[in-house]
Amino acid sequence: MIRIVSRAALCGLFLVARAAFAQDAPPEDFAIHGQATLVAQGVGGFASPYIGPNSLTPRQVRETTDVTAFIGARPWNGGELWVNPEIDQGFGLSNTLGVAGFPSAEAYKVGKAEPYFRLQRVFFRQTIGLGGGREAVAGVANQLGGSRAVDRVVLTIGKFGVGDVFDTNPYAHDPRGDFLNWSAVDTGSFDYAADAWGYTTGLAAELYRGDWTLRTGLFNLSTVPNGERLEHGFGQYQLDAEVEHRHSLAGRPGSVRVGFFRNRGNFSRFDEALAYAAANGGAVDPSFTRRRMTRVGGYMNMDQALTDTLGLFARIGVSDGSIEPYDFTDIDRTAQLGASLNGRNWGRAQDRVGLALIANGISAEHRRYLAAGGLGVLVGDGKLPNAGAEEIAEAYYDVGLTRALAVTLDAQFVENPGYNRDRGPAEILALRVHGAF
Repeated sequence: MIRIVSRAALCGLFLVARAAFAQDAPPEDFAIHGQATLVAQGVGGFASPYIGPNSLTPRQVRETTDVTAFIGARPWNGGELWVNPEIDQGFGLSNTLGVAGFPSAEAYKVGKAEPYFRLQRVFFRQTIGLGGGREAVAGVANQLGGSRAVDRVVLTIGKFGVGDVFDTNPYAHDPRGDFLNWSAVDTGSFDYAADAWGYTTGLAAELYRGDWTLRTGLFNLSTVPNGERLEHGFGQYQLDAEVEHRHSLAGRPGSVRVGFFRNRGNFSRFDEALAYAAANGGAVDPSFTRRRMTRVGGYMNMDQALTDTLGLFARIGVSDGSIEPYDFTDIDRTAQLGASLNGRNWGRAQDRVGLALIANGISAEHRRYLAAGGLGVLVGDGKLPNAGAEEIAEAYYDVGLTRALAVTLDAQFVENPGYNRDRGPAEILALRVHGAF
């Protein structure tokens, strides 16, 4: 009994101290952070009786490198201005083609052998307090340290990633620190607005009230599917909405997010592209049948801490599979389940181990399109006589060498890459080196 009371008292003192710190923590007015990430990834031999324009090729090794600065300033109370200049270089496997759940989210859809400069983010964030007490805010990349109201409105405008606000998850959302696979770090069927590097322009609004958060956003799509240039003035756009509830289960934190997206722009239905090719001859090309229409989808995203070191996560998602995906990847429905384990129990508290199991699928219309030789955002083997779900297992061990440097070993097993039972399975290994300050 004495031991229990002592622990409770210590906990109470800690909470009081933390609350006092949250109220009195001086806000950062300026900050510079940086990161550098190298990923070397290779795939071995696998069954490949035929290859199309968007196929994964056996026996290859590729690398990607990016170096980013995160520069932030506070012009007034609650305001933050951030810019993220970045230097990128390298290629994904098969130039980021061949697998809908692509094995490296550090590989962009645009690969270059020489380093090149991009201004990936330029955005302004305003936080408006609504009461409900104060909480401490850590000073990290794209977030100035200090404190903020628990109940608040957050407005973000400029160039940033839809995933900076929506579909986040503490265990699976950062290819520089946890999982690498595209359909592990995001819901695979979430066709979020983005250029070929994964960023867009727009605005988002978030309302935090107790354990609940409501998020909405309006973003520009790219001018053409999977394109390098973004629309201006929301000529083609995406609307996003998400509700999040945070809870405690057996004293452990968890959360559930339910999201919806609506894309409005010039898209093609798969069956219309097939009908046009049949009537006019030539290859199946959706650009001839694109017209103004709407594509929608939704997702559920969950995380739950089970112990001090073990957490679980899951996502499910579905989108309109009769219409071509636009800016993310060729997935109409997806499900994932995974776990993340901290290494404290074996004396390596800075290490983490992760495991994710993913199943990606496409609609009957989408299968007919690929079977006729159609090309998607990432996949297209020229034919698809024996279609099946794309099933992916990913495991990683992240070794924290210092507070600023980590090395990760990553292994992925991809069954039916590009939804093709005739090809694969592909075994993919990666080494990631990540430094940050």
